[in-house]
Amino acid sequence: MDIATVIGLALGLALMLLGVVSGGLSLTDLIDIPSVMITFGGAAAATIISFPWTSTIGVGAVTKKAFQNPPSDLPGLITTLVSFSEKARREGLLALEDDINELPEEFLKKGIQLVVDGTDPELVRNIMETEIGNTAARHAYGRGWWDAYAGFAPGFGMLGTLVGLVGMLKNLGGGDASAIGQGMATALITTLYGSLAQNLFAAPVVRKLTRRSEDELVIKQVMVEGTLSIQSGDNPRIVKEKLASFLTPAERTALKDDGD
Repeated sequence: MDIATVIGLALGLALMLLGVVSGGLSLTDLIDIPSVMITFGGAAAATIISFPWTSTIGVGAVTKKAFQNPPSDLPGLITTLVSFSEKARREGLLALEDDINELPEEFLKKGIQLVVDGTDPELVRNIMETEIGNTAARHAYGRGWWDAYAGFAPGFGMLGTLVGLVGMLKNLGGGDASAIGQGMATALITTLYGSLAQNLFAAPVVRKLTRRSEDELVIKQVMVEGTLSIQSGDNPRIVKEKLASFLTPAERTALKDDGD
């Protein structure tokens, strides 16, 4: 589980509730069913309209990725690619065929298999980078649901504000203070709900999913460069130095220590 997502969400809600209580309000003062239906329901309905039904059904699986911390061992991947480079230089590219099935990543399996089959290097790059581009497009489409929701939520918050103002003005002439107060509460709380839905959940989820996608694409790019270096017969030390450029300084130090 990604502890940062959980802590951030919990901290945001806790600080908001603390601010409400410190301001002299009770938690029930912020609960208004009509405002919930207008803001959250309206934004969800507009988002559902904007996407195929399959995207709405799959939004749960996409959202779950923002709360997960997928394992990533980039130094380990580089070490594997360097070992493949050493073996290919000693025994030839065909010697890698026995190791392909042991690779856990299908993308890397495909790349090494293309190399073993003697595919032209430029074609290997084109095939692998095309898949990277398609992966990035799928990721963008997947997080697009929450991106759209983040855009609709403030608008429906303002729509709820207008509805509340209409109700308040309608009862203004009757002198019913409770009705006027109810209309004003709906008017203000819907704006709060819209901003809360956008800034505390939808937009952060989109950013986290974007970061997840970027991390995955970096890993795939390392696989592309490593595969092509193996195919070209580069010196394993050169392969290691080239791929280490994708690492942070701390990871480079760990990789150097492991190699030594």
